[in-house]
Formats: sequence, structure tokens, C-alpha cells
Amino acid sequence: MKKIIIGNFKMNTVPSEFKTYAMTLATKVRGTKNEVVVCPPFTHLSFAKEFLGGSSVAYGAQNISAEENGAFTGEISAKMIKDLGATYVIIGHSDRRGMYKESDKTINKKIKTALANGLKVVLCVGESLQIRESKQAQNFVRKQIDDDLKGIYENELESVVIAYEPIWAIGTGKNATDKDISKMSEVIRKEIETQFSAKAAQNITIVYGGSVGIKNYKKILSNPSIDGVLIGSACLDVDDFSLMARETY
Repeated sequence: MKKIIIGNFKMNTVPSEFKTYAMTLATKVRGTKNEVVVCPPFTHLSFAKEFLGGSSVAYGAQNISAEENGAFTGEISAKMIKDLGATYVIIGHSDRRGMYKESDKTINKKIKTALANGLKVVLCVGESLQIRESKQAQNFVRKQIDDDLKGIYENELESVVIAYEPIWAIGTGKNATDKDISKMSEVIRKEIETQFSAKAAQNITIVYGGSVGIKNYKKILSNPSIDGVLIGSACLDVDDFSLMARETY
């Protein structure tokens, strides 16, 4: 069964390192039935266009401005990354929500901007350990989905991937259990059904992110409730990432 394998580089590697990485990755995953996506830093996107363009590997950015253009020093627009051949953008990652205090209102605006510019969105949702321990995780994720997708048309969901990334599992070596992943996937689909339709719920792409690596990816990807994974630091090793990307299910 085809899966989507997404690599989030965060603020790691320099452009010259990514050049080699991209060439190696394009060769190693040739022929895979999975959809493979890498999201390096903005500075790497020109190399992505040069060495991944025309390959089976898609690429995208880790963030965009909510604004189309204008006097926003230091920001990067959807149109800019689209012009470099990017097809994806990660929006609402826990790093952005936590460290940069991005609200659901801002995330909603970014999603609309991305979709209006023909980009596919990887929308990250997930709860902290405090929220989880207070038994509010499901309600919290439901509200994130409602607020983040407010005003989105149902047909636009074809360009949205929802990444469930429990914050307590990111970079900690911990992981949600199969039961945790299945339950939250069910919650997400049910909320999509409530806000849109049963068809939309059935078709929405859901991936899991949270300390996914070479040691546990097979078990996680074998969970039938999810359609792929969002991989963080483990994607920096091109051999490991290629192996994960080539896996068949």
C-alpha cells in the first residue's frame, strides 16, 4: 500500500551539504511506490529544484508567511517557494506554535495563502504532555482542526495532509502506542466528517510524526489508520531516510 514519507530537516545542514544529499536521495528512492517529500530550509530550495526537479522526490518548505507580499522583512511568501518548484509546505509545526507563538488564526491564514498559491499543506496538530495528562488531548486536537481549517472548502482538502505529532513524543525518544495513534486518527477523521463530510473523512491523508526513526518506522507505518509519517532528525541520514522511503506495505 502506498504511503507518504515526509522529511523535515528543521534548521539543519547547509546548502552545499543538501546538494549531495539530494543527488543521493533521488537515486536511492528511484522506483519507490511511496510518495517521498523533503522539506529543507529555505536556503536549500534552489538546490532542490536543480537536483530533485524531474525526480520522484517532491520538496517543500517548512513555513511561509501568511501574507502574499509587502513590507515584511525576513519573511518568505508562498509565491516565492512555488517559483522554486516547491509543491509542499509544513504549517503549524509545534516548533512554530510553541517557540514563535503562532496562533490557530495565523495558521488558518497561512493555509489559505498556501492553497491559493497551489501548494499542498502538511498541517501539524498535537497535544502537549500537560494536555494529555489532563485527559483533554482529543478535544484539543479537535479544536485545532476546527480553527485551522475554518473557511476551507471541502475540495481543497485534497491538498491537505494532517500530521498528528504529539508534542510530548517529539525529540524525546518516546512514541505514541498503536492504540494512541489509531484513536487520534479516528478522532481526526470523525472531526473532518463533522465539519465537511464522510467522503472527506475517508479521503483525508493522515500521517504520524513524533520520534519516527529507523528503529520504529516499520511498526508505525504498519498501522492501518495512518497514511504515512513525518520524520524529523532521522531524515538527515540519507541512507536511513531512503530505506524508510522505499519500504512497502
